Amino acid sequence: MTKIDGALYSRMVRAGSENLAEYRKVVNDLNVFPIPDGDTGDNMFMTCEAGAGAAGSASLEKAAEAVAQGMLLGARGNSGVILSRIFAGIARGFRGLEKAGAGEIAAAMKTGLEEAYRAVAVPVEGTILTVYREGVERAARNLSAESTPESFFRDLVKECEEALLRTPDQLAVLKEAGVVDSGGAGFYYIAEGMKKALTGDWIEGERAAAAPAAKKGPDLSLFTEESELTFGYCTEFLLRLQKKKGDPEDFPLEKERAWLEKAGDSVVVFRDGSVLKVHVHTKTPGEILNHFQLYGEYLTLKIENMTLQHSESRVENRFEVKRAKKPYGIVAVASGEGLKKTFLELGCDEVVEGGQSMNPSAEAFVEAFRRTNAETVLVFPNNGNVILTARQAAGLFEESDVRVVESRTVGEGYAAISMLDTSSGDTDAILEEMKEVIGGVVTGVVSRASRAAEMNGVGVKKGDFIGFSDDVIYVDDANREKAALRLAEALHAENYDILLLLCGLDAPEEETRRVTDGLRAAYKRTEVITVDGGQPLYDYILILE
Repeated sequence: MTKIDGALYSRMVRAGSENLAEYRKVVNDLNVFPIPDGDTGDNMFMTCEAGAGAAGSASLEKAAEAVAQGMLLGARGNSGVILSRIFAGIARGFRGLEKAGAGEIAAAMKTGLEEAYRAVAVPVEGTILTVYREGVERAARNLSAESTPESFFRDLVKECEEALLRTPDQLAVLKEAGVVDSGGAGFYYIAEGMKKALTGDWIEGERAAAAPAAKKGPDLSLFTEESELTFGYCTEFLLRLQKKKGDPEDFPLEKERAWLEKAGDSVVVFRDGSVLKVHVHTKTPGEILNHFQLYGEYLTLKIENMTLQHSESRVENRFEVKRAKKPYGIVAVASGEGLKKTFLELGCDEVVEGGQSMNPSAEAFVEAFRRTNAETVLVFPNNGNVILTARQAAGLFEESDVRVVESRTVGEGYAAISMLDTSSGDTDAILEEMKEVIGGVVTGVVSRASRAAEMNGVGVKKGDFIGFSDDVIYVDDANREKAALRLAEALHAENYDILLLLCGLDAPEEETRRVTDGLRAAYKRTEVITVDGGQPLYDYILILE
């Protein structure tokens, strides 16, 4: 076929929408820039779907205009709004045409490029804009007298893929995360679907049932009574400019764009006739809404707390990107959700599940080293029985310089990591500093005795709670609370500045409060910090520094 008409163009848009639907979760999970706005795939799909739903089978000009209008009304999110401007520009390029050949398609897509760049306040290279621009420009350079819509889209998809793979070299945050740009990936999947409609590789509705559903609602647990508004609100709206509030043709677009840039970021704003479209990330959406109501009235309005869009999931995607290695990475061993979270908050890149009675495998360490992606990996086994396995894994892994810091308890690992300073870049000196820190830490543990014994002059009864440190038992008590307090006394807690109390999985909340209060009352010069470690086996871990 040498030209496309309105019916085929509409079919191409529907194919693009359906192809993106299949991969929209992948696109969602790719998002790392510039804030945790993890709905890029959903937003681009809903934008494209709105255009596909409006598409008809009239002339190419009318079909393209219907698609653009549908996307204008359905545009969601930063990338969705940019996508709607791309197709608005394409529609402008198809004006007056009943059909279009490869050259006319390329020219219309270049007009889409101009429209998209015009809408974005601060264009950033390495995003959807770059992928679209490089894809269109490079495919257009391959045009010849023999080119067809099909050959042009084959080149377009190929060039978009190559441009997408280059995005990590243009944005450091993508390189560090090991992903490509999410918005660019979204457009790639749309272009791939449009190509399939031209080549006959798409059957309408064939994959729609298998496409993953969009998220049904936000995870409200991500923003609690104690949370602080860090990322602000994704705010977007369509505003009908009102003649009674001013002449729509004289709307000061550039002035209001500058105002929006001061009020927030990720600004996209454009006017389509008497309809104004705005997308902005801001902490004060009310001020923005009040401001723009001076010009007209709202047609649609969406405000979302971006913290609720945050996603911690990892994604395996079809675009392989080699992450840039950072100088140092940290791997620690711990068990218990609270304890693992504590180590991650200290700055660990990876926490390997394990500890007493459940030693991790060398393979688990190797995988953690690989995910850490650092030139030098510092490993904290946090258990004497795990050190040998950590060393073995270090010997197996050749992609980084792996150094095992011989922390024999969770307390030693916690203290060492909390004091870790890698700014010197001298790994040997860093390891010596860690040894000194570890040497000044005492770790005591309270756990239930599994059998009767006589050790260190202490008679242990099966089922009692014992308090010990470095395999020396100091306390046996039928009461867990008393065992913890007596252990602190035996370890001379008064001689330390900090006492960190890690509460185990079986330690009751009310009892933990009593233990904490008791420790603070007994050791007034010692700072007592309580953490819900959630660790199994050990009811309480006392770390003295």
